[in-house]
Amino acid sequence: MLNYTKLTRKPKQFQKFTGITVPQFDFLFLKIEKQYKITEIQRLSKRERVRDIGAGRSFKLPAKERIPMLLIYYRCYTSYDLLEYIFGVDSSTICRNIAKIEPAVKQCIPIPAKIYADSKKITNIQELQVFFPDFYAITDATEQQIPRPKDKHKSKTHYSGKKKKHTVKNQITINLKGEIIYKPPHSPGSHHDYGTFKVKHPVLPEDVAIFYDLGYLGVEKDFPQQISIIPYKKKKGKELTDSQKEWNKAQSKIRIKVEHIISRIKNQR
Repeated sequence: MLNYTKLTRKPKQFQKFTGITVPQFDFLFLKIEKQYKITEIQRLSKRERVRDIGAGRSFKLPAKERIPMLLIYYRCYTSYDLLEYIFGVDSSTICRNIAKIEPAVKQCIPIPAKIYADSKKITNIQELQVFFPDFYAITDATEQQIPRPKDKHKSKTHYSGKKKKHTVKNQITINLKGEIIYKPPHSPGSHHDYGTFKVKHPVLPEDVAIFYDLGYLGVEKDFPQQISIIPYKKKKGKELTDSQKEWNKAQSKIRIKVEHIISRIKNQR
C-alpha cells in the first residue's frame, strides 16, 4: 500500500507521480489543511443537520494521504480501481475522498479549468484586449499516440504516416500570454494539419492576426478575412533572401510559445 511516507523516501518518484516536489507539497499542505477546514464547514452547513459538524464516521485516510491521491489522479489520470489497489481503500471511498478534498485543493493549487468562465461575444475593442492584449494569436497542431483501434476503418484513418503510429491530432490556438483560447475536438491522425484547420478553425475577430507554420500553407487564400502571418517557403532550386530568412526567424521566436504550451500539456498529461 502506498502512502505519503513511502512516497517521500523517493523524491524523484514523488515528483513524477504528483507533479510537485516534496518541499513544495509540504508547503502547500499547510495551506490546504487550513482551507480544507473552511470548505468542510461550508459543505456541511448547506443543509440542516441533526448532529453537530464533525460528528459521524471520520475518513479512513488523513488529509496528508488523500492530497497525494488527488494529485496522482490529476497527474497520471488513473482509474479509481487502480487507486484502490495503490492506497488500500475501496474505489467508492476514493471517489468520495477526491470529491471532498478537491474544493480545498482548488483554492491553493491552479487546477486546469476554463480561464474565461463567463465567455461572451466580444462587442468592443476593450473586451478584445482582455483576450488578446497584443492582437496576436498562434495556432498549431500536435499528435497524441493512441492504442491501435480494433475497428479496421478507424485503424486506417487514425494511422499517422508521419509518426508511424496510431494517433489523434489536437489543434490549439493560444494568445501571446500562453493561454489556450481555442481547442476543438481531436481529429484522426491521418488528417493534415491544414485539413483539420479548415474544418475546425477558430473564429476570431478580424483585428487579431494569427501566426502559423508552413503546415498551414493556403490559409491566406482560403481565409482572406483573417490576418494570417506565415513564413516564406523555400522553393525548389532557389534560396531565400536574407530579408526572408530574418522574417522567418522573427516569426519562429513568436511561434515557439505554442510549442512550449504543447510541451507543457504533454509533460503534465
